[in-house]
Amino acid sequence: MINKFIILFKIARKIGSSDIVKIIDKTHKVPFFIKFFFSLISLSFGKKQKQTGNTNDLSSTIQELGTTFIKLGQFLATRPDIIGEELTKNLEQLQDKLPPFSKSLAENIIREELGELISKNIIELSEPVAAASIAQVHKAKINDSNTIKDVAVKVLRPNIKEIFNSEIDAIMMLAYLIETLIPKTKRLRLIEVVFLFKEITNHEMDLRFEAAAANEYLENTKNDLGFNVPKIYWNFTSESVLTLDWIDGVSIREKEKLIKNGKNTSKIASDLIQHFLRQAVRDGFFHADMHQGNIFINSSGQIVPIDFGIMGRIDKLNRRYLAEILFGFVSRDYKKVAEVHLIAGLVPKNTSVDELAQALRSIGEPIFGQSVKDISGGKLLKQLFDITEKFNMQTQPQLLLLQKTMVVVEGVSRKLDPNTNIWETSRPVLENWLKETKDPIKNVVDSLKDSAEILKKIPEFPKVMENANQALAFLASGQIPQNTNSYSSLTEKKNEMRSLRNQSIIGVLILVFLGVIVF
Repeated sequence: MINKFIILFKIARKIGSSDIVKIIDKTHKVPFFIKFFFSLISLSFGKKQKQTGNTNDLSSTIQELGTTFIKLGQFLATRPDIIGEELTKNLEQLQDKLPPFSKSLAENIIREELGELISKNIIELSEPVAAASIAQVHKAKINDSNTIKDVAVKVLRPNIKEIFNSEIDAIMMLAYLIETLIPKTKRLRLIEVVFLFKEITNHEMDLRFEAAAANEYLENTKNDLGFNVPKIYWNFTSESVLTLDWIDGVSIREKEKLIKNGKNTSKIASDLIQHFLRQAVRDGFFHADMHQGNIFINSSGQIVPIDFGIMGRIDKLNRRYLAEILFGFVSRDYKKVAEVHLIAGLVPKNTSVDELAQALRSIGEPIFGQSVKDISGGKLLKQLFDITEKFNMQTQPQLLLLQKTMVVVEGVSRKLDPNTNIWETSRPVLENWLKETKDPIKNVVDSLKDSAEILKKIPEFPKVMENANQALAFLASGQIPQNTNSYSSLTEKKNEMRSLRNQSIIGVLILVFLGVIVF
């Protein structure tokens, strides 16, 4: 326990010596005693603590605090229900970049993870070409069954799991103390939020899960013209090493270069939206981090996504709901959208269809009065969730993730072509999918697929795939199902912290004493 308090003390000093409290205070009034506490704890009797100097940009400030804060910021950016809209918008700008570690250290990790025999088949490993908070990427060649292939090798940062978990356990202790001392905060379920964040990030730190997500994404989209997911090389992949096809392409942010290479940026813009929507409503599985840095266009003009650490899932009910409401708005059939809400059980049965339809019309009609460049499906969904909440609809966290991703995708598309017509681009995808779901033959095929999914859950099915699916389900649902090992772990963690309750005061006193002596 003392170790946790020492780590917590160091984290508090990090926060106190940064501008985080000042920045948050601009949008969410921070109580005086909290500001005083962080000011006091950041006092230094030796070398003066360095301030970040940027009191306007929370993302930049967090960036300087390291991996745990970067990942926590990214996670909270998907939870506006906890931190509010203003902080969410700021955190969405958070860049996941840190200085790289040495090539020789990466080579040692690869050797330890894959073994001497397989690692010898990785040749011409480059210096790091990209470095994030959890891992970095190298370009290399592999000898795959006597065929030389260009690949990207992603290597986990050394000791990153130990550092992250020690810090996050300390933060969980802080969440427990806050809930104990301030009962009103229990409604925020801070312990569950921190624990969920810990689970998701730990899965992200096992690169086999990212490989599994990329592999599933590839299988889902292999017949989609104009879309190409890199292939995973499982023999060269482990918990700390991920190997996949190297992408020779142009980043989607380099619009001028794309035009110079003869690419039709207007078509790419509409294709990007259609692929995203198709994957969301057809597969219920979508890339949830589709910013410009994660999308490339290859020499064939195909859209190539990278970085599959954050993926989203939507269940069948919500996929149907999503397609019906979007198509209903496209068709301006507000009564139909209201009826879908009732049929799906998304609002109470006693809700008036006419009143709900009227409320939905108040969202839809102003949109059709806007110019094409101002229309956004993502913003529409946000308004929809806001207004249906008044009819006691419980918003699904996976739809919030989808809505946020849709805003990003639309933004990327608009940078390629400011006049991209979101409605006209979306209509054929939604129409086709709704027709297919009403096709009796298609329903039989879906039933067979469901049976296949059940068979996959037999004991012989590799556990890593099951864990990967669980990780994605956590991220999609925003909660921890009670029938999982993670829920049991959370319960154990809560019991452990309860047992430490009586020792907390002693721990704090010891910590203060150590702070006076050491710092």
